[in-house]
Amino acid sequence: MAVEPAIYGASERPPRGDYAREGLVQADYTCPQNYAAYTAQDHDTYRRLYERQAALIPGLACDEFIAALPALGAKDHIPRFEDINARLYKATGWEIVAVPGLIPEVPFFTLLANRKFPVTDWLRTPAEFEYIVEPDVFHDLFGHVPLLFNPVYADHIQDYGRGALKAHRLGACEQLSRLYWYTIEFGLMRQANGLRAYGAGILSSSGELQHAVRSEIPNRIALNPERTMRTRYKIDSYQQTYFVIDSFQQLFDLTAPDFTPLYERVKAQPELAADARLREDAVIAR
Repeated sequence: MAVEPAIYGASERPPRGDYAREGLVQADYTCPQNYAAYTAQDHDTYRRLYERQAALIPGLACDEFIAALPALGAKDHIPRFEDINARLYKATGWEIVAVPGLIPEVPFFTLLANRKFPVTDWLRTPAEFEYIVEPDVFHDLFGHVPLLFNPVYADHIQDYGRGALKAHRLGACEQLSRLYWYTIEFGLMRQANGLRAYGAGILSSSGELQHAVRSEIPNRIALNPERTMRTRYKIDSYQQTYFVIDSFQQLFDLTAPDFTPLYERVKAQPELAADARLREDAVIAR
């Protein structure tokens, strides 16, 4: 059946991805991984991306990510999703499902609530090797999937999906999407050996990885859900603010309470710019 692509943020470009697929895209936006469509160049681009990022993450990625990365499997070509699922389902009960590109909020949240992580199945071109706006198969696999092998993190993502469906009913998707952006996509963790990245948008980007962990420029603030939900974010540049946790268990605990009264407080307060600094912020030293 025909489904419509999702559009997030402001862009003059049409959404990437083939949402027709000769009727193979389902109502929930899932589809078979079109493995036969990958070219030798695609597999080589994936290999180079993997090698580059794997060489950068020591000393910059969190210990949990480094420990889980080998479970992703193939390094020299784009993996088959069913091969990853054979290991992932056994580890945490999750599976990855192919989607043609960005999908709307409700189908996305519903998949997460059912322990299914949507993975875009097309790959960037060699010309986009250094930077791509939309998530592609490398961003989703390398950035998101390894930590789904971590039981605490995996449970948090399912709870996020459930909470997001409730937020949608309450008209609070924007507030919760900011929390997702600043944690799952661009979160930092304070570990015994210093600040480390766990957000997929950082882990899959060579430039943002260095910027987030080592640069003197951005704000780094202890995660506070209310502060985070008030903070706008950039989709076309490195982040100006990063929110920091001490562990995945802390993230799980901070996001476990019912957010209904929090949404009302956030809506009653002004939004904050992406680079805002407040006197009450708990600033984290690099």
